[in-house]
Amino acid sequence: MWSIVGHEWAVALLHRSLIQDRVSHAYLITGSPQIGKTTLARTFSQALNCTHPQASERPCQTCRSCELIKGNNHPDVRVIEPDGAYLKIDQIRALQHQVALSPVEGKWKIYILRQMERATTEAANALLKTLEEPPAHAVLLLTAGEAEALLPTIVSRCQPIPLRPLRRDLVEQALTKSWQVQPEQASLLARLSGGRLGWAIEAREKSSVLELRGQRLDKLVELLKQGRAERFAYAEKLSRDSDALREVMGLWLSWWRDLLLLAHNSKATLTHQDRSPELHSLIKKLKPEQACQALKSIRAAIDSLDRHVNSRLAAEVLMLNLPTLDTRI
Repeated sequence: MWSIVGHEWAVALLHRSLIQDRVSHAYLITGSPQIGKTTLARTFSQALNCTHPQASERPCQTCRSCELIKGNNHPDVRVIEPDGAYLKIDQIRALQHQVALSPVEGKWKIYILRQMERATTEAANALLKTLEEPPAHAVLLLTAGEAEALLPTIVSRCQPIPLRPLRRDLVEQALTKSWQVQPEQASLLARLSGGRLGWAIEAREKSSVLELRGQRLDKLVELLKQGRAERFAYAEKLSRDSDALREVMGLWLSWWRDLLLLAHNSKATLTHQDRSPELHSLIKKLKPEQACQALKSIRAAIDSLDRHVNSRLAAEVLMLNLPTLDTRI
C-alpha cells in the first residue's frame, strides 16, 4: 500500500513502472522542503524490494523488506544526506564503491540522495559517471528543490518527478484523520504549510516550530525599521546555518506574498491569516511596488543559494534590498 497523501500522479507513474517491469535506473524527485520527496522515495524503495508475490500489491508494508526499509535498516537501501552544508565527493565515491556490489538481500540496491542541489561540483560530476553507466541492479533516487539547480547532464539522465504543493483541504484532512489534530488547529497548520504536509506534521508535534515562525516574522518587521548595521548583523547570524537561512527565506516569501495580495485588494486567502491585523497595518506603510520588489529579492536570494553563492553574501544582498519603513508613520 502506497501510504502517500496526495501526489496521485507520481504514485501512479511509479506503480505502473513496477507493474510493467520498466523501472528506470535514476529518478529526480523535486519540490519544496517537506513536501514529501523523501517519503515518496522511501515508499518506492519499499515497493521495489517488497517480497509480496503480486507486484500490484507492493509495497505490502508488512514483509521483512518493507519493515526494514521503514526502519532505515535494510542493507540494500541507503539514504545519503549532505555532510554539513554540502553533499561531498567522498560520499559519492563511497556510493560508487558500494553500488558496484550485488544486493545483499533485495532485488535492487537503492540509494536515496537527499538535497542533491547541495552537492559540490566535484560530487555532482562524480555522480554523473554512475548515472551514465549504472549497474543493472541499482536505482538512484535523487531529491532536490528544483531541477534547475542541478547540472543539466544529471537532470537529463533521470526520470523527472516534480511534486507540487498539496491542496489545503488534503493537508487539513490528513491532519485531522491520521494525526488527530483538532479542526481549528488543522486549518491553521494546513494554511501555514503551503501544501507541505511534512511541515504541518512537524509543527503539530513540536510547539517550537510555530514559536520560531512567530519570532522570525517579528524579526522581519523589526528589520524593516532598522538600518544597515542591524540588518548585516542578522545576515551574519543567519548565514551560519544554511538550512535555517533557507527556511527563513521561504517564510518571508509567504509573508510578502500576503502583503502583495492585500496591496491589490485580492480576495485570496492569506497564508498568515492569524496575523491578519498586523499585515493590514503594515501594508498601509508600504507601496505595492515595495512588496513586489521584496518578493523578487527573496526569490533571487534563494536562487543564489541554489547556485552555491556564499550564504552571507546572499543574505546581505537581500537585507540591502528589503524596504525601509518610515518609523514616523
